[in-house]
Amino acid sequence: MTLTAAPAKRALGVVTVCLAVTSCALLSPPPKVILQKSLLTEVPQDPPQSTNRGDTVLVSPPKTTPMYDTTQMAYRTRPHEVAYFTEHEWGATPSQMLYPLVVRTLENTHAFRAVLTEPFTKRYTYALRTEVLELIQDFESDSACLVLTLRFQLTDYAADTVVATREVSVREPMHERNSHAGVIAANEATAKALGQMARYVLQATDAPPE
Repeated sequence: MTLTAAPAKRALGVVTVCLAVTSCALLSPPPKVILQKSLLTEVPQDPPQSTNRGDTVLVSPPKTTPMYDTTQMAYRTRPHEVAYFTEHEWGATPSQMLYPLVVRTLENTHAFRAVLTEPFTKRYTYALRTEVLELIQDFESDSACLVLTLRFQLTDYAADTVVATREVSVREPMHERNSHAGVIAANEATAKALGQMARYVLQATDAPPE
């Protein structure tokens, strides 16, 4: 009896250790995903220029459609569907990233005595409102691209009327099919879209770009 009991005890000990190891593995937290964060920082290198006529323009914080009003980085592989990267996101929402870029672009045109930001309660000449309609990496076809669509509305303070509304959409090719290439394309698209915005604003305010 003694000779046969020892192997059984050893086997039981091995089973106990295995169960303990398995239990520890199940209870261990999953590896933590390190999120990479990126930003939109580019403005037009050569924005349209105009002579300062003493007008002022108030730039409101951009609005973003709910689907993109997040730091999550959106992409799509099929029509009518949107997904988000799990290991790469924006460092701020599209509205937060674009606001200073819109202001800087208008300042660089030298067309206005002042480019104002909210909160501002005094008189101004014009107000510019921006809406982010789309900011997504499109992988539907073999040629991936970044799609950025913005809507701009310019109003006249004194007349309390809408001067003009313009929608700008840029499809910027991506050199690779990954989120890093998407960030590069997004910055290039932003600079192009803001360049179009500046030209539109100068034309709408009768300050022909040089």
